Amino acid sequence: MLSFLKISGRRLVLMLALAALWLLLSGYWNKATLVGFGAFSVAVTLWFADRAETIDREGVPTSVFPRIISYMAWLILEIGKANVMVVREVVRPQIRLAPKLIRVPATQPSDLTKTIFANSVTLTPGTVTVDVREDCLLIHALDESFADIDGISAMGAKVSRLEAGKGS
Repeated sequence: MLSFLKISGRRLVLMLALAALWLLLSGYWNKATLVGFGAFSVAVTLWFADRAETIDREGVPTSVFPRIISYMAWLILEIGKANVMVVREVVRPQIRLAPKLIRVPATQPSDLTKTIFANSVTLTPGTVTVDVREDCLLIHALDESFADIDGISAMGAKVSRLEAGKGS
């Protein structure tokens, strides 16, 4: 009944991540009542996650830590660059967009890293992952400049290295 109180490695990681996120977003560090509500919300969320049986390899992907931190920093920079490119296209007096669909090889070693790759493409302005297949992603690009298969494949290679420690 209270199996969520058993602290496994994944539960601990999820608990710490939720607590850190709550503190970061709320900004309440010194108000005991509000911190108590935050702790209660973390406990309830852990209970729901345990009941839904999502505290597993996919729900709490500890296999990609700490490499995911540097990848996220790189991705934020890439998102910024892509934002500038999209803004340039949008404010141009004559919009010259020519949308296209491209297939990019997806050679990631697991479903987790393939999902991270597909989500990274979608987070990057100007591209959206439309379909995920076993061996490739179908990506919609706003223009030829966003349909850079080599650049997107390089992103895929970075994602593949997230699980490099697993012998893949």
